[in-house]
Amino acid sequence: MTKIFLFEKNGIIYACQIKGHSGFDEKGKDIVCSAISAASQMALVGLQEVLGLKVESKMTDGFLSFKVLEGYEKKEVQTIFQSLKVFLEGLQKDYAKYVKMEVKKDVF
Repeated sequence: MTKIFLFEKNGIIYACQIKGHSGFDEKGKDIVCSAISAASQMALVGLQEVLGLKVESKMTDGFLSFKVLEGYEKKEVQTIFQSLKVFLEGLQKDYAKYVKMEVKKDVF
């Protein structure tokens, strides 16, 4: 199961952490893992490369975390995070056995 944590302060998302493989299918054929990876990496690239923000990130096999260090309250940043959240909520709904998402407040 893939566990996803979104972190927020005062209702504003500033970080994301994703752990584990979904187990929907074997490596290389797992559409759930692929969808999570593509969406989360696109969000990270949007924050870093498109918006030019300082983002602390770590990526290893089955793990991705990123945290916006400054300016996370900006509308553009929240658009990226909210889009990611809505997309991941859809995956969680459709693949509940393989994806679990939780919003954590004021911790990371």
